[in-house]
Amino acid sequence: MTEAYDRKLCARMEEVLKTLGVNYFRGIYCGVSGPTYETPAEVRYLQMIGGKAVGMSTVPETIAANHLGLRVAALSCITNPAAGLSTTKLSHEEVTETAHAVEAKFGQFLADFVSSI
Repeated sequence: MTEAYDRKLCARMEEVLKTLGVNYFRGIYCGVSGPTYETPAEVRYLQMIGGKAVGMSTVPETIAANHLGLRVAALSCITNPAAGLSTTKLSHEEVTETAHAVEAKFGQFLADFVSSI
């Protein structure tokens, strides 16, 4: 797990994102166990240790895929500000609204990325 993500796959992913004009950011994704949203205290701690995004998915899947010897690239759709970073309370509705808003573009990216590898 010292190199969880395949550099070539990640580079290819970035090429496809750029071709599609998708705005994206690179950074350290921190995983927390769900199915609950993170607390403001957890978010502050994760920021202190370098985290740029936090969520309940991606990390367990990455660990499992590496265990199976698969090449891994990861892309997460960040659907809401983390707890404590917004004046509004976290809601599942906000998450689903954002996911629906990017669904078509995200789907096109996945189709193009998979066909390119």
